[in-house]
Amino acid sequence: MKKEIFRVAGMTCAACARHVKRAAESVEGVKDCSVVLLQNKMTVTYDDAVTNASQIAAAVTRQGYPSMPEKDGAPSPTAEKKQSVTVRLAVSLFFLLPLFYLSMGGMLGLPLPPFVSGAENTVFYALLQMLLVLPILYLNRSYFVKGFAALLRRAPTMDTLVALGSAAAFLYSTVIFVLSAVATAENHLSLLHGYRMQLYFESSGMILTLVTVGKLLEERAKRKTGDAIRRLRDLSPPTATVLSEDGTEKEVSTDLLQVGDVIVVRPGERIAADGVIEDGAGAVDESAMTGEPLPVMKSVGDAVTGATANGGSTLYIRVTAVGKDTTLAGIIALVEEASASQAPIARLADRIAAVFVPAVMGISLVTFAVWVAVGAGIGFAFGKAIAVTVISCPCALGLATPTAITVGLGNGARNGVLYKSAEAVERLAAAEAVVFDKTGTLTVGKPTVTDVFLESGVGEKDFFLLASSLEAAGNHPLGDAVLTAAAERGVSPVSVNHFESISGCGVRAMLDGVPLQAGNRRFMVGLCIQPTLSCDEESALAAEGKTVLYFAHGEKALGALAVADEPREDALSAVSALKGEGLSLRMLTGDQKATADAVGKKVGLSEDEIAAGLLPKDKDDAIRFLQSAGKSVVMVGDGINDAPSLMRADVGVAIGRGTDIAIDSADVILKRSSLSDLVYARQLSRATMRNVKQNLFWAFVYNTVCIPIAAGALFLPFGISLSPSIAAACMSISSLFVVGNAMRLYRVKPKDVSQNKAENANESLQNKEKNMKKISIEGMMCMHCVAHVEKALLAVEGVGEVKVSLEEKCAYVSFSADTALLKKAVEDAGYTVTEIV
Repeated sequence: MKKEIFRVAGMTCAACARHVKRAAESVEGVKDCSVVLLQNKMTVTYDDAVTNASQIAAAVTRQGYPSMPEKDGAPSPTAEKKQSVTVRLAVSLFFLLPLFYLSMGGMLGLPLPPFVSGAENTVFYALLQMLLVLPILYLNRSYFVKGFAALLRRAPTMDTLVALGSAAAFLYSTVIFVLSAVATAENHLSLLHGYRMQLYFESSGMILTLVTVGKLLEERAKRKTGDAIRRLRDLSPPTATVLSEDGTEKEVSTDLLQVGDVIVVRPGERIAADGVIEDGAGAVDESAMTGEPLPVMKSVGDAVTGATANGGSTLYIRVTAVGKDTTLAGIIALVEEASASQAPIARLADRIAAVFVPAVMGISLVTFAVWVAVGAGIGFAFGKAIAVTVISCPCALGLATPTAITVGLGNGARNGVLYKSAEAVERLAAAEAVVFDKTGTLTVGKPTVTDVFLESGVGEKDFFLLASSLEAAGNHPLGDAVLTAAAERGVSPVSVNHFESISGCGVRAMLDGVPLQAGNRRFMVGLCIQPTLSCDEESALAAEGKTVLYFAHGEKALGALAVADEPREDALSAVSALKGEGLSLRMLTGDQKATADAVGKKVGLSEDEIAAGLLPKDKDDAIRFLQSAGKSVVMVGDGINDAPSLMRADVGVAIGRGTDIAIDSADVILKRSSLSDLVYARQLSRATMRNVKQNLFWAFVYNTVCIPIAAGALFLPFGISLSPSIAAACMSISSLFVVGNAMRLYRVKPKDVSQNKAENANESLQNKEKNMKKISIEGMMCMHCVAHVEKALLAVEGVGEVKVSLEEKCAYVSFSADTALLKKAVEDAGYTVTEIV
């Protein structure tokens, strides 16, 4: 099976989209076709052993909609070479205004030229109107060409309705003109007075002009619905500076970049392609890709993404992906593919569109017949029939779903949430239960040191020197947490000898001829070394989901560390928000119950909402159970073991920094790896589906109410009647309403997670302020400066905790010795200390 996207020209309404879909599906070998009126595209899944793209495009083209596969550099197909719509509209208005004055002036009490005033001048009156409307008909002839061609193919569209309405008004008026000439020759003034009131030349021209106005405004509004996708495309810089082998720099088009090139990115410039930093360091602004407003520190060896902005020093980046292989291209392709998919709710509009235009034509004929039968007169009956034809709006039905879906998907992509299909939007909006994995989802997924316990006389830096030296020789995840904690304190490990790992107990090695050991309580007791913590103290830590590591040097205990995979900063608020929406929450994990309960307690889950010790199959069974109870289930995960559950759930949500297999198995991707974005994704989905329903409701109600009014349902009881001109204006406004309503989805924004982080950091600094030295610092300009200051202070002997605030231009340091050492460290790093308190 092969999936291919085609560009299709000439579609103007939901009926057109229906005919294109039917034409594509009529080709043998085509399994599925989805048509997006908003983008003039269709996505076709077909068996390439039975048919090919050319045959599918030819079948659609034969139905009057020129089509071709979407390929790089391929121009969009067009039904005909058109004049500028703006020029066409301007010229149409030039002729329409005097035509309108001529036809309506007498009714409004305005003066008319003598040669057209009075019943005796009806022939000149009609002739002048005809001469004024002919240029309008010619300029807008495309409606007749496409509309009648569709009618002959027995596939009528909105263009058919417009063409029929305008042509009928013109032909009827032409007949009245001929009859007026006959009556003038026979001097029947009474007949001429009646004929004068039955001319619809102005309606014929106004229908075309107002529909063109509506189309122009509609196209402009539709273009705005794709702004998010266009902005994503515009993120990539047009040129890049490539460093040649001889050291010279050359500016080239981004399209010419190749894997392996080294590009130079100066401060303030955008990175042209995905790559790895080979030289330089600084803060990279990734907000355009992830929605995360705080810059991320990057240095040699770190991967960077194309379209992000360099906010620090000059970076030298080795390109690893270009063109369609870049992260940005992948995001754009995902958003476009999702936009081209169809939400289940859209099928209702499709079914209605299939019979809408023929039904309107039938109602128009019935309207004419009924009014003639009741003796209202042919002229009146004809006006009502034309009004019915032009007031109906299949466009509103066709645009109701795709406009809202496109805006919703684009807005989500701009804010770090990627939907793989429109169906995922609808299902997430309807979800009733959310199931979380624990590790890497509710938690950070990376163990960190949470508590440090030192034996009397052991300094913190000495302890971490020995602990990190031992752990650096192994590859255990808990050892990585120790190394990270040591690096944060400015401590670098030294080499050890004879490293040995004792399974299930600990590790040991030799340092300068003295044994260095680390492990659990049983390991220490076996070495006849008294553990730093009591059993009760260790049990209390275990109840919090923490693992305790004991360290010893020779026969002397050094201390202990508590290590844990801490919950994400926004996990508690996200869980609370989801519960507030009435969702049922569960945590499924393969971890032990004590750890699972500890994490669950921190994030706001009760014991009955937690299931521990589960295998991947058990998670899958748990989701099946929820579904069997009639619940629509969302599964949130990040690992390989989550893939079956992500696929089993009604909606799979993957943390963006999870494994590739998890992301491939998911329906929604949270690029920022933020659980707050899950709340946003849910809110955006609900807002999008609410918008779709509003659009469909409007389209249905508009047509249900306006068509009977146009037919004259209110004329006999209230004397209310719509002219064909007013009907045409109503039709144009209807489409604009649908598109304008969809634009409101741009107002749905995610909660600023970084702001929460900043608030938490400031609160933490304020709580510690009483017990820490505050150093006021001048010269810090960015997060790169913050990292420099923090590193310089941690290198001072005796310094404990360091917190640096860029916003407050200060640092808080746990330090009890001479503050002159702190001042010297900061100033040696290139910054100015103005005060230490």
